[in-house]
Order: sequence, then structure tokens, then C-alpha cells
Amino acid sequence: MEQRTEYQRSPSLHMMAKMIFWSRWLQAPLYLGLILAQGVYVYHFMVELFHLVQKATKIGETEIMLIVLGLIDVVMIANLLIMVIIGGYETFVSRLNLREHPDQPEWLSHVNAATMKIKLSMALIGISSIHLLKTFINADQMKFDTIMWQVLIHVTFLLSAIAIAYTDRIMTKTLMDTHGKTAHV
Repeated sequence: MEQRTEYQRSPSLHMMAKMIFWSRWLQAPLYLGLILAQGVYVYHFMVELFHLVQKATKIGETEIMLIVLGLIDVVMIANLLIMVIIGGYETFVSRLNLREHPDQPEWLSHVNAATMKIKLSMALIGISSIHLLKTFINADQMKFDTIMWQVLIHVTFLLSAIAIAYTDRIMTKTLMDTHGKTAHV
């Protein structure tokens, strides 16, 4: 006797499943919005770069370093945006089918929600590090409370990244043990 699936038993279940699966496309406009936000960052970068070149002979090394750190900060945020846009779309909306494309990012071939979390937390730590470096360079012009809060926030990012990586390690080991494979984590 042939076993029937839930969908064959209930057309309404089948319709609901299709609608739930289709709902992932509601995220597509969010990724398009992030692309526009990245355009704003490109504009901001170019304006700051223009100001740096324009003032290059009139400003000191410390100010140049602060402006360059600001540019690096913009680049790191743009990298974070790319990871979220490409990785998020690939993970949660639809495959990009870039397997044969010569410019496919290496990390995209093994992207999933867990690796995205770790990569994003590392990017946030990098961005926080740049902000902290700018603060330390300008420490004589900063309030102690501001410096303290920035250090505490940075340490929180570090501890969060460690917790995420540790949790991922435990989950991976548990999955491998459940499926009878030896965990090499």
C-alpha cells in the first residue's frame, strides 16, 4: 500500500508550506537597501579621501592617521555589508549560482548561518578595534568615561565572538557525534 505524504493528505498544508517558503523573498528588498547603504559609504569614502588629499600639505601626521583610520573604518563596514548582503542572500533567500565565476569570494563556498555569525563578529571586532585605535590616538582630547565605555564595548564584542565560536564548536561536535563521525574540531 502506497504511503501518502502530508501534502497529499491536505492541500491547505501544501499551500501554507509554499507560502512560508516563498516568504523568504520578502528579505530581498532588505538586501537591496543594504546595497544602497553601501553606495552611501562609497560616497562618504570618496568625500573623506578628497578632503585628505586636499589638506595633505596643511595637516600633521596625527590628523592624517586619524583620517586614514576613518577611511579604513569605512572599508571595513563596507566589507561587513558585503558579507551580510551576499552571505545573507545566499543563506536565507536564494542561491547565487556563482560556482564558475572567477570572482566568486572564497568564503562563499562554505557559508552558512554559523560561519556568517563568526565572520560578522570578527568584522565587528575589527571595526571596534579601529574606533578604539582612533580613541587612543586622540586620548588627550577624550573623556575618561568615553574611553572606558569604548574599551568595555570592545571587550564585550571579543567575549561575544568567543562565545559564538565556542557554541559553534560544541554544536559541530554534537552533530558529528550524533552522526557517528569522529569530531576533529
